[in-house]
Amino acid sequence: MAGFSGGQIVIADWRDALPKEPNKLRPAVVVEDEALFAPAYPNVILVPLTEDRRLAIPDLSVAIDPTSQNGCTKRCYALSHCVATTSARRVRQTSSRIAEDQLLAIRRQIALAIGLG
Repeated sequence: MAGFSGGQIVIADWRDALPKEPNKLRPAVVVEDEALFAPAYPNVILVPLTEDRRLAIPDLSVAIDPTSQNGCTKRCYALSHCVATTSARRVRQTSSRIAEDQLLAIRRQIALAIGLG
């Protein structure tokens, strides 16, 4: 299984979710580096992306404007407060990435959301 890297945009398959969880194929940003999980524990830490500004809590979301590097077609939001560990088997790689400063902002917001910031 190929590794994932922080800042990579992936497609997560959350179609068997419980009520009030994402229940579809959804773009997401990888927030940890590949070496965090051992091969016997093939998971990846993600934050979902959404185009719906109403879901974006201002202090806990990062706006991602379209660039050739990220492949977005319109502004979207990384929902840092919705950080989740997901099986790598649910995740499909893409060649898209967010900028390093956006990844750092997401990581800071995650720390804030879980009481470390």
